[in-house]
Amino acid sequence: MIAFRHFLLSASLVLTGCAAQPPLSPEAATSAETRPLKLASWNMEFLAEKDGVGCEPRTEADYAAMRGIIDHLDADVIAFQEVENLAAAARVFDPARYDVIMEQRPGAPSGTCGGKNAAQSVIRQAVGFAVRKGIAFDRYPDVTSLMLGNAQLRSGVDITLRPRGRAPVRLLSIHLKSGCFAGSEAKACSVLTQQMPMLEAWIDTAAAGPDRFIILGDWNRRLGLAGDSVWAEIDDGEPANADLRLADEGIQPECDPRYTSFIDHIVLDRRAGGDMHGFSEVRYAPGEKHYSDHCPVSVTIEP
Repeated sequence: MIAFRHFLLSASLVLTGCAAQPPLSPEAATSAETRPLKLASWNMEFLAEKDGVGCEPRTEADYAAMRGIIDHLDADVIAFQEVENLAAAARVFDPARYDVIMEQRPGAPSGTCGGKNAAQSVIRQAVGFAVRKGIAFDRYPDVTSLMLGNAQLRSGVDITLRPRGRAPVRLLSIHLKSGCFAGSEAKACSVLTQQMPMLEAWIDTAAAGPDRFIILGDWNRRLGLAGDSVWAEIDDGEPANADLRLADEGIQPECDPRYTSFIDHIVLDRRAGGDMHGFSEVRYAPGEKHYSDHCPVSVTIEP
């Protein structure tokens, strides 16, 4: 049984226009236009197309359980990370309910996994979105600057959501370099430090644009720690809409007892931050299997 804990808190080239909206009944249209929009993020830990493949080999029952988590989450948009391909995504995101968009970077997976799965081979880890059918969106070029010219680093997936009868919101799904969770001394910090100006350039461009924006994903950084240098760098309020809100500010994760600070974050600009009124984290019942080493997080924002 999956339990949810809710914490109530007081200009690019368009590649494609996707997800045309089907006609709705007047009652359904009114409901869709007035209810809060729910946005989530989940690193799915080497989600593979086939059973038994990747650094977290799964069975059909595992995929069914993960689809159950997605169904229970009932988000309008899920930013995801570490998904092999579209076929893998379709195993957990019901194609009848969601349109899936993935980064175009092919990646360069190589080598074997570590730990208990050392005999397994590494698979592609891609970033993307699952968008509820009936919600229109525009897709922009992937944010390849985050790759720093390295095929092993992930690009960002950049879309503008255009819900029926509601203000647009620009969304970026990211998965930054792992290993620099705090401070600046770890080996990976040199790479994460180079990614920050690329991300800040996207933030500044979006902040100067007409639409509110939100960045969702696996930041691999404890942004909520007091005095975090990465957070200070991006939350500079220049332009004014780059005055950012960290959705999990002041909240400790409860899903996995191994962790005391979030590294999966939802970051909102000044405009979207004012529309946010809820943050939640998926939790499992005691003893229940965890299907990824990350737990889904979500926010709700007003239309």
